[in-house]
Amino acid sequence: MQNTPSPAAPEQAAPARADAAAEPPAEALGAGATALSSVFAVLISVVVGVITTFTHGLVPPWGLIAGLAIVAALVGGFRLVFGSRIVAAAAALGVIGASAALALPGAGGTALTLNGVPGYLWAFGPALLSVIVLAVPARGRRARA
Repeated sequence: MQNTPSPAAPEQAAPARADAAAEPPAEALGAGATALSSVFAVLISVVVGVITTFTHGLVPPWGLIAGLAIVAALVGGFRLVFGSRIVAAAAALGVIGASAALALPGAGGTALTLNGVPGYLWAFGPALLSVIVLAVPARGRRARA
C-alpha cells in the first residue's frame, strides 16, 4: 500500500502560510509601558549583577564565562521579549552599575573582583557584551515593500 497525500492537504497548508505573512508586526510599547518595563529591567539586572559579581571568581574560568553568558542572555532576552533597545539598555545599565559599584575599593580594599585578567574581563566584559547585543539589528521587524 502506497502513501499518497490527500489533495486537501496542500490547500490547507497554503492559507496558513499566507496568513502568517500578512500578519502585522507587533506594536511598539507606549511611553508608560516602556518606563515600567525599564524599571523592571533595572531591578532584575541589579540582582543579576550583584550575584554574578560575587560568583564570577569562584570557579575560574567557568564562573567568569557563565557570568558573561548570563549577562548576554539577560540583555538579549529583554531585547527580544520587549522588542525595545531602551528596555535592554536599562538592563545593561543595571548589571554594569551593580558590578561597577561592587568593584570599587572599600575601606579594606575590594575582595569582590579578581586582580589581573579575570578582573578586567569582568569589569569590561558585561559592557562590551551589552553594546554588542544592543547593536545587533532586530530580525523580522523590517517592513517589506
